[in-house]
Amino acid sequence: MADKRKALGRGLDALLPSAKSQAKPAPQLVKNDAGASGTAAGPREVALELIDANPYQTRVMTDPAALEELAASIRVSGVLQPVLLRPLASGRFQLMAGQRRVMASLKAGRTSVPAVVRAMSDQQAMETTIVENLQREDLNAIEQAMAFGRLSREFKLTQDQIAERTGKERTTVTNFMRLLKLPQMVQQAIGEGAITMGHGKALLGLPPDQDETVALYLLKRTVEKQWNVRQLEEQVERYRAGSGPARVKKDRVVDANVRAIEERLQSSLGCKVEIEDKGGKGKVVLYYDDLVMFDTIQDRLER
Repeated sequence: MADKRKALGRGLDALLPSAKSQAKPAPQLVKNDAGASGTAAGPREVALELIDANPYQTRVMTDPAALEELAASIRVSGVLQPVLLRPLASGRFQLMAGQRRVMASLKAGRTSVPAVVRAMSDQQAMETTIVENLQREDLNAIEQAMAFGRLSREFKLTQDQIAERTGKERTTVTNFMRLLKLPQMVQQAIGEGAITMGHGKALLGLPPDQDETVALYLLKRTVEKQWNVRQLEEQVERYRAGSGPARVKKDRVVDANVRAIEERLQSSLGCKVEIEDKGGKGKVVLYYDDLVMFDTIQDRLER
């Protein structure tokens, strides 16, 4: 982990111009909350009305509760860490890092935020935004995949170059970018946390020449049945061994009384339970993920 952090640090240093080589923007006076003015030298207060949104922002989702907590903290203690801006020719500024701090400051009723202003190219600006979010672990899997995709598409960076700039392993970058091949609804489910990146990788095992029907069906079943990654992989393998969507197992039709018993057994045994009943005869099927879970089920049955 320490080596990874060092790599990320080096990446950020490489993206941001040093203080000696950086061309100084023309000083611009901005008023802070107390009405005082500051210049471009070092961290300074910049009026929120002069800050434009970051066009390279990779974070899509923001937790409202966490944002309100940050706003409450800012009301009491102020913004403790400056945001990062780059100057625009119009005299305004573009936000590079610190979106949550700006949003929370607005909610807290502030009119300015402490900021560091640095000149940088479009590519440096995008890379800086991605690295800052990765260092804070603020991006979900799909947001990371989309960020890497933009670096590849807009700046023609190879996966090796993306890995070098972000401090990630090349295989990690590859795995994230593969998620962009999934149907949009599957990507959305990963982004919202309904399924994991591992589930998404399992669905990538479906034949690439098929339409989205099977992937969406398996997504629905994964969420409903709370399949783990291994269970989904088994379903994907079953489909690959079949001849098409018609071979996909249909939903079980279960009597309400039988379903209630299944749920009680699942609660008692701590595992998935299915009851197959036909005229008072049938079987009870218990599912386990590993030997530890099997031992737990055995212990509870033997009590």
